Amino acid sequence: MSLQVIHIHPSAPVKPALGAPCNGCGVCCLAEPCPLGQVLSRRRRGACDALRWDNAGGLYRCGALVDAAGLLGPRGAWAAPLLRRLARRWIAAGLGCDASLQVDPGSGPVRPTE
Repeated sequence: MSLQVIHIHPSAPVKPALGAPCNGCGVCCLAEPCPLGQVLSRRRRGACDALRWDNAGGLYRCGALVDAAGLLGPRGAWAAPLLRRLARRWIAAGLGCDASLQVDPGSGPVRPTE
């Protein structure tokens, strides 16, 4: 089993249990991008470029939902409403935590569970 170190904002909430409601901890998106994040980040490994830290809320949010125009840039801003609408379904927003990762809060590594 290999360890992966991810850097989580110190104010981020603790990762919820598998199946529990998402609380914006960011662990899943910091470990690797989802299929939508792979398209937006143009990579399959590492933290998702679309992930946004919400200072006021003290949690992470998907940029496809909260910053679609910023992700698409000036040429693609016209498609932001469509991206926001589709992203909720593509990232399964509101369906609960699906990250089977274990977090070691003492040292920060994240271990994939098998």
